[in-house]
Amino acid sequence: MDKTVESFKVALEGEICRWSGFARALRKEDREAFDELMDMCRSYASESGNATNPIVFEPMVMSILLGQQKKLRKLEHNLTVSNKPTEQLSQPS
Repeated sequence: MDKTVESFKVALEGEICRWSGFARALRKEDREAFDELMDMCRSYASESGNATNPIVFEPMVMSILLGQQKKLRKLEHNLTVSNKPTEQLSQPS
């Protein structure tokens, strides 16, 4: 594995740990949402490691935004598909 990516993953986990007090103070539902956001950051850790930015928080935010955008696009697509009128399978005689 690329050393730069591995060091970003370590830095990312360190940043997530620094937010642990905040996370613990959240209500259960909000903490679950927070954990989902942190998982989004982890899922883009390799890509974030390729960013030329030394500030760990910025690729974290971009990862969250990207994950949220993907969810929005999927929901919009599902909504569009479900709102299309269905074609009649048989024609009236």
